[in-house]
Amino acid sequence: MCASGAPIVTSLYTAPAGIPAEANDPWKGCVSVIVPVYNEVAHVDELLQAIHGSPVRKEIIVVDDGSTDGTREKLQALPPMDDVTVVFHERNCGKGAAIRTALAYARGEYVLIQDSDLEYDPQDYSALLRPLDEGKANVVYGVRPDRPERGLRFFLGAKLLTHLTNLLYGAGIHDEATCYKVIRRSLLTRIELQCHRFEFCPEVTAKLCRMGEKIAEVPISYNPRSAVEGKKIRHSDGWLAIWTLVRYRFIPRKSWLQRGPGEQPTPFTVSFSRRPSR
Repeated sequence: MCASGAPIVTSLYTAPAGIPAEANDPWKGCVSVIVPVYNEVAHVDELLQAIHGSPVRKEIIVVDDGSTDGTREKLQALPPMDDVTVVFHERNCGKGAAIRTALAYARGEYVLIQDSDLEYDPQDYSALLRPLDEGKANVVYGVRPDRPERGLRFFLGAKLLTHLTNLLYGAGIHDEATCYKVIRRSLLTRIELQCHRFEFCPEVTAKLCRMGEKIAEVPISYNPRSAVEGKKIRHSDGWLAIWTLVRYRFIPRKSWLQRGPGEQPTPFTVSFSRRPSR
């Protein structure tokens, strides 16, 4: 069970009614680590071990997005743990869909997105959470170093998305496409998400910027994986990210912004779920 005395930030937005801010809230200061998983049987054990080894208060929500390589069998065989929720999509729906499903199970004060491919190091959680715990931000992005191993296509694509974000929204950020996004849950639940695949990143970035949020950044480590090693993003995802950034610049906020804390719509069939016993 998570407990903390970290303050709720209200300077950048009005906290929705019903979100507990008392120091005795058991989930105050806790981070809900959302892990979308698809065909990662070779890495899932190592990933969960790495997340458990991060020195922060957390719960882990793993959503298997229709794996066919034995990943879900391995997850189902895990012994029940007090801090791990396991959910299975009936079929493959995409990373964004998995995140939307996971949000329905999240209870922490913060939400952190963790890819399952071991490109990102959970030892960076402490640095990512520090601006939130200190009341300096509601949103923190982890900025990846410019590693040539990323490949020219991925490198230039990420730079283009960052430049477009800054041009359209005046965000002043350095890595829009980073996986490591940490957001106060009471803020994130005000946003109605529509993403299915990798467009979660540009959608949430665009909507946070439209809400007037300033995105804090911290440097993180990064170990890029190639397509041969299983990287799943496609050329079409890049074009969809560009379109997502452009269209949410002009769509009225009232069409996706909720006045108070709302349930994230999750129109994705869940075939199995196991919550912690307490």
